[in-house]
Amino acid sequence: MSLTLKNQLSSPSGVLKFLIKYNTIFIFVLLVVFSAMISDVFFTSINLSNLLKQVSGIGIISIGMLIVILTGGIDLSVGSLVALLAVVFAILINIVVLPLAISLTLVIGFLLGSISGYLVAYQKMAPFIATLALMTIARGLGFIYSKGSPITFKTPGGEFMANFANNSFLGIPNIAIIFIIIVIIAQVLLHYNVFGRLIIAIGSNEEASRLSGIKVNKYKFLVYAISGALAATAAIIVASRTNLGSPNMGMAWELDAIAAVVIGGASLNGGKGSAVNTLMGVLILGLIGNILNLLNVPSYPQQVVKGAIIVFAVLLQRFEDK
Repeated sequence: MSLTLKNQLSSPSGVLKFLIKYNTIFIFVLLVVFSAMISDVFFTSINLSNLLKQVSGIGIISIGMLIVILTGGIDLSVGSLVALLAVVFAILINIVVLPLAISLTLVIGFLLGSISGYLVAYQKMAPFIATLALMTIARGLGFIYSKGSPITFKTPGGEFMANFANNSFLGIPNIAIIFIIIVIIAQVLLHYNVFGRLIIAIGSNEEASRLSGIKVNKYKFLVYAISGALAATAAIIVASRTNLGSPNMGMAWELDAIAAVVIGGASLNGGKGSAVNTLMGVLILGLIGNILNLLNVPSYPQQVVKGAIIVFAVLLQRFEDK
C-alpha cells in the first residue's frame, strides 16, 4: 500500500473520500455479495451467462453514449436505432450474404448517427432535440419496414449468427466477449490516444478547445457517428440472440445507457468518464435487474429502483468533486 493511500485512509474523512472516489467498485462488490446471499441460483453458470448476455447489448450502446457525453452531448436515439437496425439486419441477412449484411448494417448505423452529428456540430442544434428527432424517426421507420411484425432469419447465415450469439467460449458468452473487446478499445482510445484526449478536452471546455485549434465540429460529428455504429453492433447482437429483428427492440435503452454512464462516474457536463467505469455501471444495472428478477419483483418497481440509483450516483459525484 502506498504512503499516499495510507495517509488517505488514516482518518474517517479520508476513508469517506476513498469510498466515494471508488464508489462504483464498492457498489458492484456489495451487489455481488448481496446477490449471493439472497439466492443460491445467482452464482450458477446459467444465471451468470444470462446476465452477461442481457447486459451486452445495452453495454455496447453505453460505450457510444459515453463517447458522446464526454463532449457534453447526449444521444437519445440509440434505443430506436437498435430497433431500426435490427429490422434492417434481419431484412439484409435474408437477401444477401452474411458478411455483406453485417457490413451494410454497420455502415447504415454510422450514417444514421452522422445525421445527429451533422445537426449538432454544423447546424448547432441542441443534442437533445437532434437525437430526439432521430429517435422518433428511427422507431417509425422500423415499424414501416417491418410492417409492425418481427422479421425472422431464414438463411444459413442467420442460423450461424443465432448459434454464435447464443454460444460461449471458455464459459463466457460470445456476445459478452465482443462487448469486452469494445470496452478495451474504447478505454485505449479515450485515455491513450489523441482522439480521446481531444473529445475530453472539448467536453471540459469547448471554447478553449476551439481557440487552441482543435476542430471541434469534426470531433462532435464523429462521436455521434461512432455511437450510431455501436448501436448497429448492438442491433446485430440482439437480433441474432432472438433470431429476428423487431421494431419493439431497444425500448428505453437510451435511458439505461445514460444511467450506466452516470453510475460509472461520468459527468453529464462532459469531460469526465472512462470505458471501464461505464462497464462497471452496466454490470451494476444488470445486477440490480437480476436481483429483482430473482426476487420476483415486477418490472415497474425496477424502474423506480434504477431512477433512485441514478440520483444517488449523481449525488456521489458532487461529493467527489468537492
